[in-house]
Amino acid sequence: MINMYEVSETNEMIEHENLDVRTITLGISLLDCIDSDLEALNRKIYEKITTVAKDLVSTGRDIEKEFGIPIVNKRISITPISLVGSAACRCPEDYVTIARTLDRAAQTVGVNFIGGYSALVSKGMTKSEEYLIRSIPQAMAETERICSSVNVGSTRTGINMDAVRLCGEIVKATAEATKERDSLGCAKLVIFCNAPDDNPFMAGAFLGVTEADAVINVGVSGPGVVKKALEKVRGKGFEELCETIKKTAFKVTRVGQLVAGEASKRMRIPFGIVDLSLAPTPAIGDSVAEILEEIGLERVGAPGTTAALAMLNDQVKKGGVMASSYVGGLSGAFIPVSEDQGMIDAVNIGSLTLEKLEAMTCVCSVGLDMIAIPGKTKASTIAGIIADEMAIGMVNQKTTAVRLIPVIGKDVGETAEFGGLLGYAPIIPVNEFGCETFISRKGRIPAPIHSFKN
Repeated sequence: MINMYEVSETNEMIEHENLDVRTITLGISLLDCIDSDLEALNRKIYEKITTVAKDLVSTGRDIEKEFGIPIVNKRISITPISLVGSAACRCPEDYVTIARTLDRAAQTVGVNFIGGYSALVSKGMTKSEEYLIRSIPQAMAETERICSSVNVGSTRTGINMDAVRLCGEIVKATAEATKERDSLGCAKLVIFCNAPDDNPFMAGAFLGVTEADAVINVGVSGPGVVKKALEKVRGKGFEELCETIKKTAFKVTRVGQLVAGEASKRMRIPFGIVDLSLAPTPAIGDSVAEILEEIGLERVGAPGTTAALAMLNDQVKKGGVMASSYVGGLSGAFIPVSEDQGMIDAVNIGSLTLEKLEAMTCVCSVGLDMIAIPGKTKASTIAGIIADEMAIGMVNQKTTAVRLIPVIGKDVGETAEFGGLLGYAPIIPVNEFGCETFISRKGRIPAPIHSFKN
């Protein structure tokens, strides 16, 4: 049980240290909407979402008022649309009609984002899944709230390089389709290895097929809280440093557990998981980079950064896992460049490069996230970067992801503006040596030897 004393203990963190519940995400299964008639399918999808999610936003606002806990986003995740639409969709344009329906449903219920315009193709790709992937540029250009993801690899199956190559092309096409808004469509498209079924964070949220008909997942965030706590142990040893992170993560996660339990009870929908990630925002004092600098780095990206991030990630998980009945999603520390003022500053002064970010993804929760690159970057180069990141996830048995934004018409030294929680990002240099011959090979990279667990 969580008592009101624990809630009141967090007041200081909420008021002065940027503690918030980043999202309540309502997962909705659309498997019972499947229909071979496209018009009927769209009608069923709209009716299911607007019925199940009709009270989501109002419930979140009620909890905010009652407990004084900011809930930044109310979101929906759905069954991957490539599964739902396969019986009805005969071309990419058919899938775009579903994207419009999802966007309209999201607007009707008032949520910020809806995730699940997705395909899971880690081992192979059906024709219908290919249609969905090819529809992504148009879908992102014609909608406001839709988020899309493609899982192209896993530790169990290896990396589908045909899908990686296609995704490199699709990222570039999405950038072109939304170039009038600094290629914003790419900020809502993420390529995964080992994508989790219960992630409440966008752009990669979808409801896995093993999940219930509806489920409440909550994502909490408190980089500012952790940084403030670490200021009190400056000069202390690693034992005290780690204990401080664990205790702080416990308190932050308890807030998420409270909100998840309340939302579940009020909406009469089962509680799924709390994702205890440290997710930064562009706000001053709400930065993972600043935590790493408080630990002892002159600037994030300096030697020691990967070790400091590994420690932070592990202690957040150890502290948070004791505070919730069910911990899931991604859980740990995010390093999205455009959403973290400290990361932006580090890129601008040259201490943080794409290669260092890739090294950091070996130990963090996600991957190369919200990174703006020159618009002239080749599709094959983007695919090569995706392949590298998928390999890290596959070999290390962890979730990794790529959310690159090739900003059409801009180059290194310029800045892309995305607005809101997505922030802004300096264009970061990319290695211009080619990998076309490697990327053009067909088939898949086999799973690593340690994947054979049976």
